[in-house]
Amino acid sequence: MDLATLLGIVIGMALLIIAIVMEGDIMLFWSFSSILIVFGGTFASIMINFTMRQVLSVFPLLKVAFSKRTSDSIGMINTLVDFAETSRREGLLALEEKAQAVDEPFLQKGVQLVVDGTDAELVRNILEIELIFLEERHRLGQKIFEQMGALAPAYGMIGTLIGLIAMLGALDSPDQIGMGMAVALITTLYGSVASNLIFLPLAGKLGIKSDEEILLKQVMIEGILSIQAGENPRIVEEKLKSFLAPAERDSSRRSAEGEPASERVTANA
Repeated sequence: MDLATLLGIVIGMALLIIAIVMEGDIMLFWSFSSILIVFGGTFASIMINFTMRQVLSVFPLLKVAFSKRTSDSIGMINTLVDFAETSRREGLLALEEKAQAVDEPFLQKGVQLVVDGTDAELVRNILEIELIFLEERHRLGQKIFEQMGALAPAYGMIGTLIGLIAMLGALDSPDQIGMGMAVALITTLYGSVASNLIFLPLAGKLGIKSDEEILLKQVMIEGILSIQAGENPRIVEEKLKSFLAPAERDSSRRSAEGEPASERVTANA
């Protein structure tokens, strides 16, 4: 599990609760009707805006947002360099078995296309089309959470209007005025917290994870095409390292100096 995501939500909620307790009774900030307005209204609007299949995809996306798994670009580069060395020694056909040993369907598909003798331009087109639609699927998940982040404060305002109407309708009953004002203010609070502490940050986290995966697959495409072109493994390695940030390149270089490439690939697999 990604502790940063979990700790961020826990710490944010804890600080809010501590601040509330310091100011008075925490039960003053509890309103079940406000929860129904904000979260019920938000999810109802999401169901109207998206199809049921798209709405249900939110739950797997939550697993992705809280997942600790990160894209190992350095490990993939080492794997592709090892593939390039194998290709030069034993030919492209030797890559089919090695690709099956790597738990990466995108890489397996690309290698299979190369082994089958597919034209390089066609290989690039097929993989880039798959990459485009992968990015679109990821973008849909981000859009759902971004939409929820925009809707929650709006329903907070709707709750505020409901509370004010209830308050104005009970001017002759002073004991009801406080309840109406509480609903008005608490619903706005819930909407703002849900948007800025949960929905929008989750959309941002999904965006970061999507960018990492897209970058990893771009590395795979360039590596596969370089292998198909028969480029020198060292040239392949330098080309693929251009995708990395300078700090990651330095880390990869230090690792390379201390351990043979073939052993690094085995460890990463």
